[in-house]
Amino acid sequence: MNVIHITKGGINMFKRVFLIVLDSVGIGAAKDADKFHDEGTNTFGHTVEKTHVELPNFEKLGYFNILNHSNEPTISYYTKAEEISNGKDTLTGHLEMMGVVTEKPFKTFLETGFPDELIREIEQISGRKVIGNKAASGTEIIKELGEEQIKTGALIVYTSADSVLQIAAHEDIIPLDELYSICEKVRKITMKEEWKVGRIIARPYIGEPGNFTRTPNRHDYALNPAHETVLDYLKQNQYSVIAIGKISDIFNNCGITESTKTKDNLDGINQIKETIQRDFKGLCFANLNDYDSKYGHRRDVEGYAKALKEFDDHLPEIISLLKEDDLLMITADHGNDPTFRGTDHTRENTPVIFYSKKLNNPSRLSILKTFSDIGATIADNFSVQAPNGESVLDKLI
Repeated sequence: MNVIHITKGGINMFKRVFLIVLDSVGIGAAKDADKFHDEGTNTFGHTVEKTHVELPNFEKLGYFNILNHSNEPTISYYTKAEEISNGKDTLTGHLEMMGVVTEKPFKTFLETGFPDELIREIEQISGRKVIGNKAASGTEIIKELGEEQIKTGALIVYTSADSVLQIAAHEDIIPLDELYSICEKVRKITMKEEWKVGRIIARPYIGEPGNFTRTPNRHDYALNPAHETVLDYLKQNQYSVIAIGKISDIFNNCGITESTKTKDNLDGINQIKETIQRDFKGLCFANLNDYDSKYGHRRDVEGYAKALKEFDDHLPEIISLLKEDDLLMITADHGNDPTFRGTDHTRENTPVIFYSKKLNNPSRLSILKTFSDIGATIADNFSVQAPNGESVLDKLI
């Protein structure tokens, strides 16, 4: 695997960088999509085509130029990025952005559920029975098994297309401290190579049968990145690294100076706006997850389109709040084409947008050969090390 190492020093064009990941909003099948059985996928393109949703601000940023191979005037530099890691999930995509290339994919148990031996160990360390043990939507599985969980005090264990083991429990039946303790123990036993999933997630819920609701008390137990990332180097050099959404969970809080969770996309958008209005020097790294979790996996193309429209509606305000020496970058971590078969992520190229009020000649950039070029560009701006990738900072004029 050829990985380019950045060597040139930074030129400090921008005081702050805002990197927004629209989770799963890919923009066309990757050249190796056939290896993942994802030929012909296009999350953004098919959603627009199927629903005829109007996205004028995405258009101004260059999304439709990427989609249609056209060169209409835009307000930003635009291109797409190719993933070189072996995977198509949240963890792999975000890690590659910040310079960690994953050659061996994280374990998934989408088709089979978790091995019986692992389930027995979870029952032994928790003193509770396990029910579920299958791939499922988090809201659907508590609808299906929540009443049984309340009656028996069991743990609802389930997974998804991501490399995750999720444990759901009613807060009145299994207190949060106990649920978190169980998840910490499960994290330890899933460090075995054959069981090594990317994240263990505590998924508490409340309510009555027929009206269960997941609470904001979710807690993730991730793996540390395989080596230091751009985030670590920024933090070591006294820059702020402000994480919004699930970014801190993805990086297991490594390289993060401040983090806030989000309830949904709108909450995330509002937190981005609030952060823009603060004074700091460094990176704000945000993930908006509803596209993937609420609409992509459920193949809800209308919901996906509405979520895109929501962000489109807020883009003018986000842009207006930016200062002259801010850089806004918008990208994705993988695809999840809501018009495609199945419920899994899709192996796609991702859009990459660079906007700043100080950029004078926005146009198409060459394709980024790895997601790591995103992190390398950020590192270059702040004159810190990047483990992988090639900066395009000098192309932004």
